[in-house]
Amino acid sequence: MRFYRASGILLHPTSLPGSWGIGDLGPAAYQFVDFLADAGQRYWQILPLGPTGYGDSPYQCFSAFAGNPLLVSIDRLLEVGLLTQNELSAALAPVAGAVANPDRIDYGAVINYKLPLLRRSYARLQSGAAPEYATAFKRFCAEQAGWLDDYALFMALKFAHGGVSWNQWEPPLRAREPAALDQARRDYAQVIAEEQYLQFLFFHQWMPLKQYANERRISIIGDAPIFVAYDSVDVWANPDLFFLDEIGNPTVVAGVPPDYFSVTGQLWGNPLYRWDRMAQRGYAWWVARLRQTLTQVDILRLDHFRGFEAYWEVPASEATAIKGQWVPGPGSDLFAKLRETLGELPLIAEDLGLITPEVDALRVQFELPGMRVLHFAFGDDATNIYLPHNYEPNTVVYTGTHDNNTTIGWFHDIAKAECRKVQTYLGRDGSDIAWELMRLALMSVADIAIVPLQDVLRLGADARMNTPGSAQANWAWRFRAEALNHGLAGGLRLLALTYGRYQEEEKEEEEEETA
Repeated sequence: MRFYRASGILLHPTSLPGSWGIGDLGPAAYQFVDFLADAGQRYWQILPLGPTGYGDSPYQCFSAFAGNPLLVSIDRLLEVGLLTQNELSAALAPVAGAVANPDRIDYGAVINYKLPLLRRSYARLQSGAAPEYATAFKRFCAEQAGWLDDYALFMALKFAHGGVSWNQWEPPLRAREPAALDQARRDYAQVIAEEQYLQFLFFHQWMPLKQYANERRISIIGDAPIFVAYDSVDVWANPDLFFLDEIGNPTVVAGVPPDYFSVTGQLWGNPLYRWDRMAQRGYAWWVARLRQTLTQVDILRLDHFRGFEAYWEVPASEATAIKGQWVPGPGSDLFAKLRETLGELPLIAEDLGLITPEVDALRVQFELPGMRVLHFAFGDDATNIYLPHNYEPNTVVYTGTHDNNTTIGWFHDIAKAECRKVQTYLGRDGSDIAWELMRLALMSVADIAIVPLQDVLRLGADARMNTPGSAQANWAWRFRAEALNHGLAGGLRLLALTYGRYQEEEKEEEEEETA
């Protein structure tokens, strides 16, 4: 699917500013949308929105369907009377120092105060507060029961078992024996209802935010990892769709083979799909997943698109990814079913790394734009596919992604020879490298140009979002509200105008619509 020529900013909602220790779906999110519109941007790209577990990675979620309750806005609950200021102050007191840092998220502190506080708001809902919420909650539970019931039970059982992985539960629960599940639903009815309520709060706040963005002509670009976490309701509730042994442990897991960057490859550990069984069922799980996700976002980036054509299968007993093998994926069969069921596919193929002609052919067959990252463009000669003169229009170009250093941090770290190539290609000395690379992205023929907010703000390596292979200090960066202003928006809008990614007529129409 081709997208209109425009530009946007990559920013996960956790990185938004605010008073409660983590970015959320409250006032700052709406202010960011206003900034995007003022800046002539048409895309807001985010990371996966699911509930995160150990390590806080949005790419290892407890569900491919659910939302992250840590993103729920406390301000909105105060406004409707589901929380009081005294309750908030009491909850914050033990962690006040940890959540006061405006630049970094302390996930442990946020989890310890916020989730109990949200559960307290459910007790107030039950007592009769915010009756309009109570009505909407009942409707939400009925409409989303297809995934919500299993998810809420799964999270209640995790809570009851101290957070351990589902394969460590009692065998009847692990195996989902009906009698054991029925008993669990009775035993943990209150916690199950609270988990349903947390999901209601997320969607009750996210969907109006998405609508607000769409009304201002901002499209949301979401993200869907190809694989799901082993410790997830997706695997627990659908064990026959994954390669698991008789007690539920993976027999083979996902990864990538050894390459220039790693002599042992990367062992991700995600369980692998039984694509044969998924095909027999018309890929119903994938259809449901994308249908759900595409209600939350307008465009969806498919992470590790290469794995749909062929994936690296590693025996679960291996300590590295060396002894793996390439196994054919579902290929065009899956995407044909998705298109038949869901219609035109608003997807972006994350096709970074070593891509085969077969992977390119699959992407082209379904007219999916691929990705190009400018940080990868200067390591060799003029044939490098990441250099803009080699792009095709049906492409999404990035200065860097959430897995890259910031552009300033990257430029500081590269070798002198590569630095000279950057300077020669740009025709500039790199003294304002973040905006110089941003200009290069926007002037390219790529239909979509996306820039991480860190590069817009000219931030260094300390603002990096994620360092692959490192388990520490990831996903925690936040920006300060005062960083966004009309001057910065004007500079972005001028670039978008200059390179045909925005027209002044659009701004005039927007002003008339909001007058």
